[in-house]
Amino acid sequence: MTDEISGLPTRRAALRLLDTVMRMGTPMDQATANATKGLSPPDRALAIAIAQETLRWSVDLDILIDSKTKQVLPDDSKARMVLRLALAQILRLGTPAHAAIATALPLVDGGPRRLVHGVLGSLLRAEVTLPELPSLPEAVMMRWHPAWGDDMIAGAQKAYSEPPPLDLALRDPSATDAWAERLSGVSLMPGHVRLLRGTAVEELDGYEEGAWWVQDLAASLPARLLGDGTGKRVLDLCAAPGGKTMQLSAAGFAVTALDNSARRMDRLMSNLERTQLNAERVNADVMDWKPSQPFDAILLDAPCSATGTMRRHPDVLQRIDLKAINNLAAIQSAMLDRAAEWVKPGGTLVFATCSLEPHEGEAQAEAFLARHPEYTTMPATAAELPAGVTANAQGHVRTMPPMLAEQGGLDGFFVARFVRKG
Repeated sequence: MTDEISGLPTRRAALRLLDTVMRMGTPMDQATANATKGLSPPDRALAIAIAQETLRWSVDLDILIDSKTKQVLPDDSKARMVLRLALAQILRLGTPAHAAIATALPLVDGGPRRLVHGVLGSLLRAEVTLPELPSLPEAVMMRWHPAWGDDMIAGAQKAYSEPPPLDLALRDPSATDAWAERLSGVSLMPGHVRLLRGTAVEELDGYEEGAWWVQDLAASLPARLLGDGTGKRVLDLCAAPGGKTMQLSAAGFAVTALDNSARRMDRLMSNLERTQLNAERVNADVMDWKPSQPFDAILLDAPCSATGTMRRHPDVLQRIDLKAINNLAAIQSAMLDRAAEWVKPGGTLVFATCSLEPHEGEAQAEAFLARHPEYTTMPATAAELPAGVTANAQGHVRTMPPMLAEQGGLDGFFVARFVRKG
């Protein structure tokens, strides 16, 4: 058996991932374990890379495919999936054409092998290339362009074209300079170090001693807006896998961390143990649980479309539609209303979503204030944010793809800080 054909299990795993994401709408993170079962770590990493690049460039890959076939191939047909997968390997991952074809044709499994072979041959003879930046799906463009404009779209395309760098949040922000030097990284604000992507996390200095954890800089901003926690109690809702819980504990808060997923709470527990930080852990649904007494602060990082994480999760732009966004926005509103009851007078409620959808950010904050006149916005200040990020006119934080692009960019996030009137 040749090396090319011996790579079939890896390509089959990549095809299973694509099918699960694009046809069934399952998040890639959830599909990976089952789809790559039995593969070695290097082969598993390759299958994921093939699937991710196929998803990232799917719009442009489809344009190429459609240019060389008169037959209409359904979006979720196996022939189209295999063609996408083969082209992504050739045009994005540098796989030799003969190897990509040899591992693609057996994937059709009794289907139109001649069609797949012919389309690939025609495209290769034409020496086709992909554009400099990936096109965004049409449905995403229809949502984002009216809301954000040309500059954001251009920034989103650039951000979407490559996986992001690796951001670390430090347990001890006073040691930022020391850790940046020790890890050969750069810091964009206290308590943060950024490294080049591709770094093996478990092999880095400080991992075993729990000196830091992986957390995108934008994702660290909601907990930062709660400041020093000495003598204060905080409730971290939807807490797992624990990045914000660890931030809050390191800031001195007495933390209650709540999440409805037992599996994710196990990860939170492991993260707390590694970093030697503490939190009371509650495995429950926000909508069913009720605290015995109010909190000084609550952080609600609510379930959302996660379109702001498109750099590391390119599948999200393929899966999420307006119906899903509206459903998630309704859940966020219900959670906000429930959390609002549990904050002490004079206390703080921070609402956050890793979304680039206005329905899950600006509109959500405006509607919350209209429903809850007992709350007011506490604007974020420049001292609380990295250089290059500022609060909007309403005092909320909106991180966007064009921000800090020269330094490696940010995930898309929305953060609003409310204070309950005394």
